[in-house]
Formats: sequence, C-alpha cells, structure tokens
Amino acid sequence: MKLRFALPMMLALTSPAAALELDAMTPAEREAFRAEVRAYLLDNPEVLTEAIGVLQQREQQQQVGSDTALARAHADALFNDGHSFVGGNPDGDVTVVEFMDYRCGYCKRAFPEVEALIAGDTNIRYIIKEFPILGEQSVLASRFAIATQLVAGDAAYKDVHNILMEFRGDVTQQSLNRVGETLDLDMAEITAKMASDEVTAIIAENSALAQLLQITGTPTFVFDDQMVRGYVPGPDMERLVAQLRGE
Repeated sequence: MKLRFALPMMLALTSPAAALELDAMTPAEREAFRAEVRAYLLDNPEVLTEAIGVLQQREQQQQVGSDTALARAHADALFNDGHSFVGGNPDGDVTVVEFMDYRCGYCKRAFPEVEALIAGDTNIRYIIKEFPILGEQSVLASRFAIATQLVAGDAAYKDVHNILMEFRGDVTQQSLNRVGETLDLDMAEITAKMASDEVTAIIAENSALAQLLQITGTPTFVFDDQMVRGYVPGPDMERLVAQLRGE
C-alpha cells in the first residue's frame, strides 16, 4: 500500500459506510484487514500525524461554520443592543465586537493592537461587550465602567476603559476612586450607580449573549459574522477586515 493511499484509507475507516463494509466481512476477513492496517501503520507512523492533521482541519472548518451561524442568528444583540459602547466609525462598513474582561491578560495584550486597528482604519465600527468572568475584581471593574457610561457618557466610559485595560494592580473601590478622581468624575453618583439593577442587567444580558454564542473565554472577537476566540495579533485583524471587504 503506497503512502498516498494511506490517508484516504484512514479517513474512510471513520465513515458509516466503512463500518457497514467491515460488518459485511467474515470474522477472518475482518481480522486480516485489521492486521494489514496495523502493520502498515507500524511501518509508517507518520500517516497517523497526517490523518490527525486533516481531521483537526475538518473540525476547525466545522467550528468556523457553526460560529458564523451563531453570529448571524444573534446579530441584533451583537450589534444593536442599545447599551454597549460603540466607538470608531458608527457607520463603518465592518463591525468589530470584543467580549473582554479587565483582568484578562490576553485582553490587555490585545488592547493596543485593537486601538491601533481602530485608529488606522476610519471605517470600522467597534463595540465593547463587558464580560467579567475572572472573579470579583473583574465584576467590580465592569460595574465601574458601565456605571461611568450611564452617568457620564461614552467619552468618559472610553477613558475609564483605557485606564482599566492598562491597569496592573488589584481592582478595589479605592483604586477605582483614584481613577475617577484622575478623570474628574462624580464618584458619589457613579458609586451609587455601580450597585444598581440597571448595571446588573447589562452584565447579565452580555453574559446571556455570550452563552448563546458559546463564548467561554476572553477576549473573543466577532468581525461581522466571523468569530475569533482568543488573542488576535494586529496584522491578523487587518487581514480579516480586508477579507471581509473582499480586498
């Protein structure tokens, strides 16, 4: 059996049709066939690596298709929820949504690259989904950011967001107060708003959407209908945007 025939044979063995053919063999024929396959694989173990690679590629393609279907099914909640911060160009031809957590190291790593993408491309609409999943400090930071948006508006929210994305210490009420003082915010009103049902509802809505999209980690990006789970380098973001535009 030549190497170029081995991979198709290995993949075929996983199909329902192959199972039926094996069932049609006599016990002796089945045993002989299995012995032949085993002997070949022992002589050519690299075939297993090749087969595993092809199967992983198929699974990735299936995941991409599933993620695209999910993004399209929940497009309105992704792009028009009425509460998430919208930056960049509100009328941009490509929309980038980021589910993020202020305590997430990979979110912090991606932050300057996302900022560079938005600054360098004036036709991108950028939406931030507060998705605090890494403990009480994450929730506290998100409550502060959302409360700031509700009390002081989008510009103040983005200032807070930028500071928290670069913040390296523990998130406490005291450290948040210092951030607010630096930005000359009304911390009494913002602190009261942090504990409100309105802020709780926004976090819950984002979490419910993430569950529908099968998002379990941060950062997760949605570029129009293309979902990308995990950190994405800036050049890869630029290539994906270009692909969406057909460039």
